[in-house]
Amino acid sequence: MSRSSPGVRRVAAILNFIADHPGQAFALTDLVRALRLSRATCHALLTGLVDVGYLYRTSDKTYVLGPALAAIGRTASAHFSPLQVAQPEMRAIADEFDVVCGAYFLEGDTVHLRDRAASVSHVGYPIPLGNRHSLPLTLAPVFYAGSRRDALQWVAGKIGADERKERFESTLDFMAEHGYSAIVFRPGFGSREGDSEMVLTNDAYDIPVEALAAIDPAEAYRIAAIFAPIRDDRGGVSFALGMAGFFGTCSGAEIERAGNRLRQACERISTFVTGRIAEMADAA
Repeated sequence: MSRSSPGVRRVAAILNFIADHPGQAFALTDLVRALRLSRATCHALLTGLVDVGYLYRTSDKTYVLGPALAAIGRTASAHFSPLQVAQPEMRAIADEFDVVCGAYFLEGDTVHLRDRAASVSHVGYPIPLGNRHSLPLTLAPVFYAGSRRDALQWVAGKIGADERKERFESTLDFMAEHGYSAIVFRPGFGSREGDSEMVLTNDAYDIPVEALAAIDPAEAYRIAAIFAPIRDDRGGVSFALGMAGFFGTCSGAEIERAGNRLRQACERISTFVTGRIAEMADAA
């Protein structure tokens, strides 16, 4: 895995620290102490940031965010789109696994397909872009991946205290452990034309699919879809990517490979959405 240079991480640490304390100004000694930088290194970085307008040095020799950085922030805010980052990931997954990869957003209790990429085999996929349908039991573990309590509260209003609720809790455990959810057809379904489309458009809670609570690598499954969440900066779920349109059956090992590939893509997009950066290494 590539790493940024120490200089870049130190600049980011200074800007992030000041941004994390809005309305405050910091002297050189404050930043040296807080960020564990040497005085000479910190002074050189501050001088450079002032020169380009990313910081402003006040008359009392303290530092605040500068006008150039504010302008960049306004532009970034106006054009911020996680879908712009998700699109190449979706395209690569669609082509690699010969599927349709979509970006799904939860709006209230409705799942909204806002973007997608299809492999050559799926040109003309019948589910229209912009499709909306009620959140099914199979997708709730994905969209509530940030809060088990919220997931259980949601499902309590949908089904009674029966074996389906126990299975739902098991799928929550699978989602927490693996970072994705694999949805398969029940026996007797999945081979008819239209079955796959029904999974992603049907408003009923009793559609003929179920999310797996465990995967046997050697077993064959008729896979309907695989979903993984993209996190927001509060630990919740911003949106989810879903793979659908699988042909035939897949082994458990193949599902695991596809699920892990989707999870990794979602983790990269989450990094963009949350603005997370690598920890700054200690500097002499």
